[in-house]
Amino acid sequence: LVAGDADAAKSKYKEGSVSNGGSIAGKVTFTGAVPADGVEKILITKNPEVCGTGEREVTWIDVKDGALRGTFVFIDKIKTGKKWGKPKGGAYLINQEKCRFRPWAQVIQPGDVIIRNSDKGVLHNINTREMIGVEKKRVVKRTMFNFGQPDPGDIKQEVKTRRSSYIAINCEAHNFMFGYMMAPKNPYAVVVGDDGSFTLSNVPAGKYKVKAWHPRLGVIKTKVTVKGGAKTDANFAFSAK
Repeated sequence: LVAGDADAAKSKYKEGSVSNGGSIAGKVTFTGAVPADGVEKILITKNPEVCGTGEREVTWIDVKDGALRGTFVFIDKIKTGKKWGKPKGGAYLINQEKCRFRPWAQVIQPGDVIIRNSDKGVLHNINTREMIGVEKKRVVKRTMFNFGQPDPGDIKQEVKTRRSSYIAINCEAHNFMFGYMMAPKNPYAVVVGDDGSFTLSNVPAGKYKVKAWHPRLGVIKTKVTVKGGAKTDANFAFSAK
């Protein structure tokens, strides 16, 4: 192994059984007024019979009753812990349906993902990019894959990140289609629920750094101590920059 490969091997997450694991639970909120650019209206100019007519309202900062939806919460740099669970339906899926990416935000295990075009008669062109430098607030986007799908059906594609787990998705054929993914090195990552709540379960006892990433608002972090069989609270409050 060269030096870089050796470092990667040392930092690789190890799956195993967790005895008397604890949990980390909390809520992600937004304080203050949502900025004007938190919602963007984009004119629909293609495929109105499927995409709809008029303007598509893209909600970049989705706040309901104080809960900040579309936020990812994860444990950073945990070395060992539970096994990855199987995705719903047996495979990770990015579905292009009615000219929307569904889901808008999801966590996937690095590896294969199914890219599905569910829109008959519509050419979609998915562009998936690794977001490098998010935590330093100097984002550079590296293209991972970019291809067209003129017909309904599935294409299997590997998601392999190099320097960042944060991923942005857009459609090059429709300038109002967006989405986000996270492909972390460990399974302790979730997208918050509609009420902003989250739970990271079956966590080995120990001290951890927990982070929350919102694609428009950046990353905030906290430190927690997890005790066996107990729940540890961790809450995150974002605000406009």
